[in-house]
Formats: sequence, C-alpha cells, structure tokens
Amino acid sequence: MVDVWLPYGKTDVCVRVPARNLLGSIESVERQGAVDAKVEVERALKDPIPIGSKRLSEISKPESKVAIVVDDATRKIPTETMLLSVLAELNLAGVNDENITIIFGCGTHRAVRPNEATAIIGAEVIKRIKSVSHDCKAPDLINLGTTKTHGNKVFVNRIFAEADVKVLLGDVGFHYYAGFGGGRKSVLPAVCGEETIKYNHSLLLHANARSGNLVDNPVHQDMTEAARLAKVDFILNVVTNKKGEIVKAFAGDLEEAYAEAVKLVDEMYRVTVDRRADIIVVSAGGNPADINLYQAYKALDNALDAVKRGGVIILVAECPEGHGNQAFYDWMARLGDLKNVEREIKRNFIVGGHKAYYLLKALQNHQIILVSSLPDYYATSIFKLKTARAVNDALTEALKIAGSASRVWAMPQGNFTLPMFKAPEETKS
Repeated sequence: MVDVWLPYGKTDVCVRVPARNLLGSIESVERQGAVDAKVEVERALKDPIPIGSKRLSEISKPESKVAIVVDDATRKIPTETMLLSVLAELNLAGVNDENITIIFGCGTHRAVRPNEATAIIGAEVIKRIKSVSHDCKAPDLINLGTTKTHGNKVFVNRIFAEADVKVLLGDVGFHYYAGFGGGRKSVLPAVCGEETIKYNHSLLLHANARSGNLVDNPVHQDMTEAARLAKVDFILNVVTNKKGEIVKAFAGDLEEAYAEAVKLVDEMYRVTVDRRADIIVVSAGGNPADINLYQAYKALDNALDAVKRGGVIILVAECPEGHGNQAFYDWMARLGDLKNVEREIKRNFIVGGHKAYYLLKALQNHQIILVSSLPDYYATSIFKLKTARAVNDALTEALKIAGSASRVWAMPQGNFTLPMFKAPEETKS
C-alpha cells in the first residue's frame, strides 16, 4: 500500500492505494513568492512589456482622468500592493488623486460593501481615491461598438469609457471557459453591461472554450475584442503561488504583457501526463478551495483530461458551507439535464448556472464519488453524485466499479493543477 495525503478542509486525509494500482501523484511546480512583493510590482511597472514601451507615468499627463479597474470581493489577490505602486506611478506623472477613479469590476456580481472595499484596496487608498462599484444594469452605459468575430454589442461603464487613461489590475490563472483569467477579463465581464456579459458567456458551449486554452477560444476572442474597443492603455497583472504570494508581476500592453503572464501560469500549473487513469482521486486543495461544492468543482474539472472516458473521479472536498451558489443549485434542481441547461445558457445565462453545465457534462462520461460533509440528499438528489464518508471507502467503491486492476492517479492540489494528457511518441523503428 502507498499512503497519499490529501488536503481536506483545514486538515489532511490519507488514501491508501495498492502499489500495483498507483500511477503516481500529479503535482504542479511550486514557486517561491517574491522576497518583496512591492519591489516586484515596482520592477514590472518600470520595465513594461513589450521592451521599450512607455511606462504608465509616461502615458499619463497631469490633467489625465484615470480609471483603474480592480477585482471585486469574489477574488482574493494582493490588490492593495499593486494599487499603491500604480498610484505612485500616476503621481510621478503629476496626476492628482482627485483625477483618479477606482472601479470595482463587479461584472454581474453585487456591489462591493464598504468593509470589503477597505479589505481590497486598503484604508489609505479609501481615504485618498474615489472608488465605485460597476453596475452592469446602469442606465448610462456607453456603447463602444460590436465585436467583429462574434457580433457582441459592447456596453461599458461610463466612467471607464470616458477616462483618458484606462488601467486594468488583476491576476492570471486558469479559467473554465475563458482559458485564463486576468488581462481582458477586467473589461469583459468586469465593467460591461449585463447583456454584453451574457452574450459573451453563452459562447462557453463551444468545444474550444475550456480551461488553459486560448487557441480559437470564442470567449477569449470576444473578451479581447471588447478590451480593444475599450482602448485599454495599460495593465498590471500578477501570477501568484498556492499561498497567494506574488511570484511575478507583468505590466504594459493589454495583450503582450498578458501573454507573458499566461506562459508563467502554464509553467507553474500545467502538468503533462503520459497516460489516463481508470480512477483519479482529486482534492480541491483544502480550505478555502473546498469551502463549498461550487468552488471545489474546479478541481474536478481540472482532473478530466487525466482520467479515461467512463472512468471514476473521487472528489475530496469538505464543503462545510454546502453547495455555495444558489444559481448552481437551482439549475441542477430545476433543469437537471444537459440539453435543458444548454438551452438556458443560450436563452438566459446566469453566473453560477454554468457550473451545472460543467458538472452534468462531466457526469455524462464519468462516475463521480464525492467525499465531503455535504448532506447525502443534496449530493445525490440535486447534484447527482455518488457519496462516501471516507476517502478509502470511496476508493474501494471505485475499484469495484472500474475493476480491481484499475490504475489510479492522485491529485492533491486539484484547484491549482491542470493535467494535460499527451500520448508518448511511438518508438521509431
């Protein structure tokens, strides 16, 4: 037997896999955070991408009206550190604080609460700079035109549209259907109108709209075109490690700086596997990644390319806060069928409902066993999952389903790891 420890909530659980069955553990590369996050951000701002391009302090003029888009409370990134350095750059150009507006890029989410705003951008910035939450239903959105590839009418926040200098702050990581987060996502969905967002997100039904893929990805294409229409001047994006520490910062051009950040995410978190398992035991990575089923599902989705069609996925996620998203629950309970969900996405996309689409799609080709504290009624009746109270019970059940000779992958940090199957090249004769 081989003992494999998997994060579960704020502790770890051990799965005992027969040595003959275990293929190994799929783990991403852990990078150390920058010794000084502030210094790393300042380095990026002083050395924008592409080489030789203008710094933010050179783009801005003393009279410039500046809009800075930052993430809302649904993302946990070091916004305050990034923002203070950006404000220093703007002040260097002679831009006064009263000419700067911070926009929380809420997309279709609710407005940021005062206590959340302070947590995101810091008490110092709250005192200095005006901040507003984007409202996707605001009556004064500006129409920037239509994306050429997919015909999406792009309506954006008025303050953002009318700014002389537009700056985007964010982080880059894998994203279900946009391929990667960050960059252009700070325009669409962050500061766009509700109909623009729904139209864009309905493109997730395309086969190329998947995690880690930007090639011919319609969601990514549409987002990028929207950001071009918005005439973004400068971005500052970071890539963080599993602890949330900044590994490296990237600043400069909307597309070129972003492309460099994407390369680092791939280097850190994409793992090539040379065979698919019959069974994969995947942990979301413990708290907070497994705080609810909505968050933990990302690990399951990431694991799909490492398990055979018809194989078994064991998802180890405590889920102390239950399912975690009402739209996810409602779509599973009310629609409960992949075709119904696809129709609903085309008709009336709702953030959260998309998770029902992905779960039902995964269930078409795999049996899924959930090890969690979620009540069995919800797990089985609503979310259509098999359940087990202990991970070793789940493995015993999986071996019954897939066969005693089944090969098993373990994946301890599922939310941070994206396995990619690549068949070994045939030996040349």
